[in-house]
Amino acid sequence: MEWLDYLLFFIVGLGLVFTVVRFLVGPNLGDRVVSLDTFNMIVIGVIALLALLLGNELYLDIAIVYAILAFLETIVFARYLEGSNNGNR
Repeated sequence: MEWLDYLLFFIVGLGLVFTVVRFLVGPNLGDRVVSLDTFNMIVIGVIALLALLLGNELYLDIAIVYAILAFLETIVFARYLEGSNNGNR
């Protein structure tokens, strides 16, 4: 790996740290859900970068499955927040 690859992974790792901090410190549940979704998108990007660097197409399949599961997770949390704001929970 070249130095640019290391720099790229450092910047992406820094983004992951910031999203974890927002998840832990977030003042309300909505901020935490958004940070979790951002975390998932960054992880999908990391998996795609690994597929590019390692030249293995299997990682792209893993990234697609992870993206589908992350989307469903976001929908479930949004439905939960919608129900808790209407007084149903």
